[in-house]
Amino acid sequence: MTSSFTRRAILEGAGTLAASAIPVTALGAQGAGGPAMLRPAAMQADVAILRDAYEQLHPGLLRYNTPREIDDRFAQLKAAAGRPMTLRAFYLTLSRFLATVRCGHSYANFYNQPRTVAAALFEASDRLPFEFLWLDGAMVVTADPFATGIAPGSRIVAIDGRPAEAVLAALMPFARADGHNDAKRRRLLSVQGDDRYEYFDIFFSLMFGRDRYRLTVDDPRGQRRSAIVRGISLAARRGSAHGGIDVTTDAPVWTLARRGDAAILSMPSWGLYDSKWDWRSWLDDKVDRLVAERVPRLVVDLRANEGGLDCGNALAARLLTREVRFEEVRRLVRYRTAPAALRPYLDTWDRSFDHLGEKATRIDDRFYRLDAEQDQIDPVTPRGRRYEGSVRLLIGPQNSSATFQFADFARRTRIATLVGQGTGGNRRGINGGCFYFLKLPGTGLEADLPLIGRFPVTPQPDEGVQPDIIVPVVRADIASGVDRQLTRALA
Repeated sequence: MTSSFTRRAILEGAGTLAASAIPVTALGAQGAGGPAMLRPAAMQADVAILRDAYEQLHPGLLRYNTPREIDDRFAQLKAAAGRPMTLRAFYLTLSRFLATVRCGHSYANFYNQPRTVAAALFEASDRLPFEFLWLDGAMVVTADPFATGIAPGSRIVAIDGRPAEAVLAALMPFARADGHNDAKRRRLLSVQGDDRYEYFDIFFSLMFGRDRYRLTVDDPRGQRRSAIVRGISLAARRGSAHGGIDVTTDAPVWTLARRGDAAILSMPSWGLYDSKWDWRSWLDDKVDRLVAERVPRLVVDLRANEGGLDCGNALAARLLTREVRFEEVRRLVRYRTAPAALRPYLDTWDRSFDHLGEKATRIDDRFYRLDAEQDQIDPVTPRGRRYEGSVRLLIGPQNSSATFQFADFARRTRIATLVGQGTGGNRRGINGGCFYFLKLPGTGLEADLPLIGRFPVTPQPDEGVQPDIIVPVVRADIASGVDRQLTRALA
């Protein structure tokens, strides 16, 4: 998919703001041995900027909320900012508010905060020393990279006496996702070594962080025991991350492996904006080989991939028999030109976004439609020798941006059978494509602001893309090391 706008993934930290200190004017007096407090005037000024920017520019503000609900929440945010609070407390307050927008691309982005904010809020050595998934409300360990002795398949029943289900319930209101797709929220609050900052690590640290934890553990055999574990640092987490792929080199990020008469294409990331790797040529070469060798089956694994570039379109072009529109949506924006009063706070990588709607068509009192030629998304057109084998696409709740859109494209076109679990994102539409990074000068915080809303041309359910073949992840498979989703896709 191409357009006149450069696409970047804020989920990968693109457009990171330059490091800056928290303004001294935002800080009140520091109590004896206590943290500095933000002044109410500074916080409320930032709330006013946030409100102006979101109400004038955010295309999805009312997708899942009524005007009265949004008005009430802004009023509550302003009232909360009326008393001194720490940077940590205000970050939590802001994050909880942004999550109520129910937009997977609207949050106080960890990667876009000033360096001093990130150091103060995100780098304590209090991360839980294992990886896990939330399976419904159960915290199930999937890997033990720091040799705690907690085996994969174990269930963490309680942390410092607090039931794991209560921890999840406390963190869910901070989790970004589109609409009411709570499967995405639970996946986001799992720790799988996918990201440089793990969402769970950030908010668990801010709410419950300690240097060590007393755990109640049910092992895979059903035996209950207690364990004391030490928190780990951000550097330690990143050092153990198996999904922390370096996309700044020319090394391939994807792999293609053979399994019997099938090929498995693993695509853990599409965040390749800064990569020197020629992924298009790599993909074409691999598909050419599959065609030449008449490989009858292809499994494409996207389960760990949140989004990035529209890499799936290059694959789709080798599977289609005819040209197809990539999306059946209207692409809408809220403005012709960004308000002059807001521009000092609107950081971005492309200043053409200041004039995003100049050639758009007004369709009602709220939206402009991007339908000028330079604003259009190109259809996906067949290219090269077509791969005619059977294709299965492994999907899951991590897929919420470009990978959600590709899964939806595959659903509509039937170029692949979908296997696994429902995706993130939402079929009612998502927001993204172009972004401002909203700088809040009083407190030094940043909030992401997507600018293009995708609205389906026909009514759609409030859910992600559902697989053709549902294969849930279960605790017994984790304990035995079985990837039942891949096995089913290969069956």
